[in-house]
Amino acid sequence: MVSQHQSLRDRQVASIEKILNLNHVASDSTNSNNSVHDHPSANGLIPESAPILNSDGNPIWKVLVFDDLGRDVISSVLRVNDLRGWGVTIHLHINSKRHPIPDVPVLYLVEPTAKNLQLINQDLSQGLYSDAYINFLYSISRPFMEDFAAQIASSGTSEGISQVFDQYLNFVVSEPDLFSLAMGKETYWSLNSAHTKDEDLDAIIERVVIGLFSVAVTMGAIPIIRCPRAGAAEMIAAKLDRKLRDHILNSKDNLFSTQKSSSGAANASRPVLIILDRSIDLIPMLSHSWTYQSLVSDVLKMHLNRITVETPIDESNPSRGQTKRAYDLNSNDFFWTRNSGVPFPQVAEDIDVELTKYKEEASELTRKTGASSLEDLQNDTSASAQHLKAAITQLPALRERKATLDMHMNIATSLLKGIKDRQLDNFFQIEENITKQNKSQILELLNDDAKGKEPLDKLRLFIIWFLSTEQEISRAEMDRFEDSLTRAGVGESISALTYVKTVREVTRMTMMTSVPTQQNPPPSASGDIFRGFSSISNRLTDRLKDAGGLGANFENLISGVKNFLPVNKDFTITKITESLMDPASASSSAIAKTENYLYFDPRNSNARGTMPNASQTRQTGGNGTPTGVSSDGRGVQASFGQRRQGFSDAIVFTVGGGSMDEYGNLQEWAQRTSAAGGASGGAASAGRKRVVYGSTDLVNAEDFVTGELARLGRESR
Repeated sequence: MVSQHQSLRDRQVASIEKILNLNHVASDSTNSNNSVHDHPSANGLIPESAPILNSDGNPIWKVLVFDDLGRDVISSVLRVNDLRGWGVTIHLHINSKRHPIPDVPVLYLVEPTAKNLQLINQDLSQGLYSDAYINFLYSISRPFMEDFAAQIASSGTSEGISQVFDQYLNFVVSEPDLFSLAMGKETYWSLNSAHTKDEDLDAIIERVVIGLFSVAVTMGAIPIIRCPRAGAAEMIAAKLDRKLRDHILNSKDNLFSTQKSSSGAANASRPVLIILDRSIDLIPMLSHSWTYQSLVSDVLKMHLNRITVETPIDESNPSRGQTKRAYDLNSNDFFWTRNSGVPFPQVAEDIDVELTKYKEEASELTRKTGASSLEDLQNDTSASAQHLKAAITQLPALRERKATLDMHMNIATSLLKGIKDRQLDNFFQIEENITKQNKSQILELLNDDAKGKEPLDKLRLFIIWFLSTEQEISRAEMDRFEDSLTRAGVGESISALTYVKTVREVTRMTMMTSVPTQQNPPPSASGDIFRGFSSISNRLTDRLKDAGGLGANFENLISGVKNFLPVNKDFTITKITESLMDPASASSSAIAKTENYLYFDPRNSNARGTMPNASQTRQTGGNGTPTGVSSDGRGVQASFGQRRQGFSDAIVFTVGGGSMDEYGNLQEWAQRTSAAGGASGGAASAGRKRVVYGSTDLVNAEDFVTGELARLGRESR
């Protein structure tokens, strides 16, 4: 029997639901292999089965208490209604003022920190709740556990604790196969700054190792680990290798004990974990993308799948001003799930298609019932009972679809305004052919006041060109570029160039970008894609006005925005992933870059070697050059067979920040490769590829430039 593939999100939702069910396996999954959660949470909905019942046959209602990370973990995959479906009536932050609810049990989902342990003991001492079900987001250390036990013994509250579990959920899942460790937007700075203390570096490395261990546990597989030599990536790989190996050897019934380590099938199904330093390619952190999810992240500053959009208070009377509305974008949203990774003009076209479909279905429903509109159905008593029953059944789904489409129309309107104000279509088009731009063209763009209202866009484009071009740039020419950027208004962010200049040569040595061969090239700017914007302009405006929607200024927004498909181009990390997952199809240049990547197999019981000190984890020295950390036997040089080993599944992790654009590029490669393998009906290595992308945190371009590159530049002066 072939098991259904589960995304990382599916698995995390299953684990959270088990916690909400007091660590009992949900009744709808007890008959599946290893209680795997594949239905119905694959679509983001709660199971139809009720939460566990008490002795009287009533649901067990409970209070959920979380810290910052626990809140982020839950809010990224579940809604308030989902929590209520599992019996959670109130959810509170552990640091907030909480009143006693003595007859209700409490679920804690927190990090095992000294402060959190103290607060839990305080709750128990005050008798705020009945039974306590304590769930730590990752394994609590022995000293902390002993200290917590001493606190409980001292306060005499041990009877109030029903459960204590390590849950291995200290990562935030934003998309089905996208996660971050929520380590903040300064990790790249911390790893590269000479001001960071060794103990702080140790803490960063340890937190990454713990997070990746939790991801491996949630995915239920021990990965093969590959990484380049030197830098934080090697240090993390070595420590994670030891942590996984020690867990396997020292735990008889370990977290991976269901796997058959001796079977060839099990080894073939193991994923490869590729750990990479952010400095290997900075361009995806700065680029202007044309896909829906990347534009939402760049223009609307999406965080934890939530965005804020300004909409008119009264569409018919713009003088009344704007109001802010918050939206959640997740896998419950059918439109986002289908369109998040596609070019924006296609999104506009799909909105048109979906609204047409909605209007046809709504018209058919009202025609059958004889009502004049959907709103009149509730008050209409003249329609036949049969038609009313059908209408009542279909009406909630239709209204939910309409609300989703209205939301995406609001988002599209905000995006179009941002695109037009900042001329993002022009910046994207230039970046698509960045290596063809000469110095005079770049200088002319920097000096053109009409090129967008956001100076930082010019700085981002210049850094991309500076890292990509083969042209030699003299000091006098660099001064002219910097003067132009200063006049453009980039302010203190100009110091980012000071740091970029120090790492330019190293980064250019590791960068790889190519355009894959395609049998069916995408249509040109003048082809079918043009109807994406033209259709939404010509056909939606009137309809939205009739529906009380957004249409008043939509046509004006669309005018002047360019319509084109992006070049199908693989980023550096995508090429590295291809060379390690599918070496038979990878380019010789990509294979040459990864030929010397270290190879760690935690199942191998050979000697583990030694660990370097924290100062060796720094990615660059004071002059911006690699420190050259030696392996010291922690990883081995891959044999020829290991270098040519193919994988169906991969986890790609970047140390120092991740990019939504990079995630989309990896998913597009996986889909393209899987489609090619399916069409050829070939070998397993050419079969379906699945890539999970993760990072220390997802960082948008503005935060990366102003908060990290500019800060490093100021320090290196």
